[in-house]
Amino acid sequence: MAVKLNSEIRITVGLDENRVPETLHWDATDGGINHEKAKAMMLSIWDDASNDTLRIDLWTKDMPMDDMKRFYHQTFLAMADSFERATNETAITADLRDFAAHFADKMKLFSKSGR
Repeated sequence: MAVKLNSEIRITVGLDENRVPETLHWDATDGGINHEKAKAMMLSIWDDASNDTLRIDLWTKDMPMDDMKRFYHQTFLAMADSFERATNETAITADLRDFAAHFADKMKLFSKSGR
């Protein structure tokens, strides 16, 4: 099957003098995203040749700790959703969601009022 068109996602990282991320911006023109600001990102790429995952995890130095905890919690939930769509493995994705709930509880992400 021949490639009919290409789409590009671009991530721009502004670094300080010590090469620590100060700013993150991303573009996905096919999705209507143009120079959108971000505070953190995780990118995982499957390397078929080495049967391994290549990763880039970045966050700006002004990313608040509470936001980082929420970012991880939401990432766990998104991974469960994505894995379920890809594999239809409902039992293990329920376990992943349970772990996300456990993580949220341990990190005290939600108040007693149910926020």
